[in-house]
Amino acid sequence: MAQAPRPTARRIELCDELRRLRVRAGLTLEQAVEGLDLSERKLQRIETELHGLRSAEVLKALMDRYGVESPDARNHLLEMFREASSQEWFTQYRALMPSGMPRFVGVEGAAVEARVWHPTLVPGLLQTENYARALHQLAKPIEETTTEFIASNIELRMRRRAAVINGDLRLLAVLYEPALRYQAAAPEAMREQYEEIAKLTELDTVTIQILPARTRGYVSPHDFTLLDLGPKLPAIVQVDTAWGAVSVTDKPREVGKFRRKHEVLTQGALSPEATAPFLQALLREIP
Repeated sequence: MAQAPRPTARRIELCDELRRLRVRAGLTLEQAVEGLDLSERKLQRIETELHGLRSAEVLKALMDRYGVESPDARNHLLEMFREASSQEWFTQYRALMPSGMPRFVGVEGAAVEARVWHPTLVPGLLQTENYARALHQLAKPIEETTTEFIASNIELRMRRRAAVINGDLRLLAVLYEPALRYQAAAPEAMREQYEEIAKLTELDTVTIQILPARTRGYVSPHDFTLLDLGPKLPAIVQVDTAWGAVSVTDKPREVGKFRRKHEVLTQGALSPEATAPFLQALLREIP
């Protein structure tokens, strides 16, 4: 069954459509906002999805200016606006998220495919609860987080991960051997993590490959997630920054660069069929 549109997906779609309508009308940003309760800078931020459109009256004024006269077309845009304005499921976790993370989680929930890579850890969408908790505990004295904060973050991660388990999100992941061998958790938790990855490889919507440590090819030093939102919306790439924030962009040049990164990593990795045997070998090494 197809999922109902997520608010973030609708917001991106609405922003993209408003930009398209303005260009079709032959108007500059300055001409589009002339006489409206909207600044040129704010309209630019709306069109680039950095600022949500929060007024139905402003939307109606823009439709008038762009020559949108069809009742069906106007109603469609207003319906998109209403859906984009509703709350996302992760709103209760928003205060816990670093800068940029709410936008990324919203986009992730709207994505049809995710390509992921992490050079030092098992990627978040593949983590078990115990592995995720071990990572948070290791970082606790550095980040000065509370037990409640950790519990809420793990809950958020597990809810995001459900999209992979349920088959709502196609996942293409490349795991680096040193990241897999990093004993971030107790032996029992590491064993559980390896077994869970092996189980996920059995899903039709999941493809996992392992990049061996002995590789002499390209290895990206930074983790990233490339999200495909389907044919009507721009792809988006996310990268974690050194200070804990999340950087998200849909600039074609950047998206293209990270797409090439993932393609090269995939080409250098073992075949998907080799993943389960590799994990079994790692399981036998756990004391």
